[in-house]
Amino acid sequence: MANQDDTFKKVISHAKEYGYVFQSSEIYDGLSAVYDYAQNGAELKKNIRDYWWRAMVQMNENIVGIDAAIFMHPTTWKASGHVDAFNDPLIDNKDSKKRYRADVLVEDFREKISEKIEKDITKAKKRFGDAFDEKQFRETNPNVIRRQNQINEITERLTKVQEEGDLEGFKQLILDLGIICPLSGSKNWTDVKQFNLMFGTKLGASAETAMDLYLRPETAQGIFVNFLNVQKTSRLKIPFGIAQTGKAFRNEIVARQFIFRMREFEQMEMQFFIKPGTQGEWYEHWKAHRMKWHLSLGMGEDNYRFHDHEKLAHYADAAADIEFKFPFGFKELEGIHSRTDFDLKAHEEYSGKKLQYFDHEDNASYTPYVLETSIGLDRMFLAVFSNSLQEEELENGTTRTVLKLPSVLAPVKAAVLPLIKRDGLPEVARKIVEELKWDFNIIYDEKDAVGRRYRRQDANGTPFCITVDHDTLEDNTVTIRHRDTMAQERVNIDNLRAIIKKEVDVRNWLMKMK
Repeated sequence: MANQDDTFKKVISHAKEYGYVFQSSEIYDGLSAVYDYAQNGAELKKNIRDYWWRAMVQMNENIVGIDAAIFMHPTTWKASGHVDAFNDPLIDNKDSKKRYRADVLVEDFREKISEKIEKDITKAKKRFGDAFDEKQFRETNPNVIRRQNQINEITERLTKVQEEGDLEGFKQLILDLGIICPLSGSKNWTDVKQFNLMFGTKLGASAETAMDLYLRPETAQGIFVNFLNVQKTSRLKIPFGIAQTGKAFRNEIVARQFIFRMREFEQMEMQFFIKPGTQGEWYEHWKAHRMKWHLSLGMGEDNYRFHDHEKLAHYADAAADIEFKFPFGFKELEGIHSRTDFDLKAHEEYSGKKLQYFDHEDNASYTPYVLETSIGLDRMFLAVFSNSLQEEELENGTTRTVLKLPSVLAPVKAAVLPLIKRDGLPEVARKIVEELKWDFNIIYDEKDAVGRRYRRQDANGTPFCITVDHDTLEDNTVTIRHRDTMAQERVNIDNLRAIIKKEVDVRNWLMKMK
């Protein structure tokens, strides 16, 4: 576990040192679970958002995008169920005075048992080599069987107390498992209580006339209330989707793990409106399609897995998460949910407006079912950043820190470096920057020895370094260095644009989804 903690600390430290993420209001000692994206972080975040939008909206002729307001009529949240049911179970430790989500404490405890199983399997693999049969080992090894039974029992009890809203049962489960407070190490727990996660605010010029509002806790409702407007103005036929990216706000009990769980975050969601009865096939389609999008970034198939929900929301008939292996273990990155017709029917009921689709083929009106894909942009940022940060041992015995970001997402595509700051080399380097900046985010770097500049750009995630030397003045060629391999080649200045484009072009990356 210490190793995981150390890795994660390095991620957080690197994010600050290289201008990716800062603590918000740091000069005032910060604000808990609120972060600012710095100069490189803002670029990486924008590039992830663009990569999602291109794949979701531009590449699908039956999906369009909107940008709905953060403020919505308060009845929206009554209809969606957030006013009455958007709660998390919380529990306090009396000794540390720290507050925790009860379900997260149980889930983390269960995950540790799962990690022990994986360790047993890894050891057995080393011992038996090619002869190892993982399936047989899982089914016959006494330790694995005992631990798996424990996991199953915890899952069953957790699902039961969640479904029944049994807060006393929740506390008893925590006590029976002997779960301790990570900070104090004690089992001195309060009762479990429900806590609403919405931030309240007011709209109006005076206190007497002000209307109570909420900061939206999700972006989906902005899509549902605009369903008919979009359908009619776009003349879209079912099946079709509406996509949106934007800020959402949740008053998290325990916001932790850096930008993984924040109080102000950004979502990338698509609601796909379908004919009732077709949700099963569309659910499988979007599960597969979204996984292809993730894999197109080349971050390793082993780092992803599907997790089917044991406890379904009251409106859903199927739900799964795409989980990613963060430095602190597998956690939810994206959700795919079959929401049935709950949302549109609820807004119909509360607004008194008809939100139905007239199907000309069937000559009938119906309330569409909805298939949702929802991914946290901040979590995707953390997945990309943490997975890309690597320390490599080089042949000469030294190490280098390199941020191997997928080049399509890298904030800066190339750094142009004059070998020295005289003899006309800076002027040529500046000219190359001027030429390339029309197509790519390019920087000029002349400080320190060229080797140190290479290392700095490696740590910054820049895919290419272009070095201008005295030979450049003679033959119009430069040295281009590749971040991941450190390979260097001599190329003509006129070919730089094509070389960079081939590596960073969105088209070449998204084609991997085919």
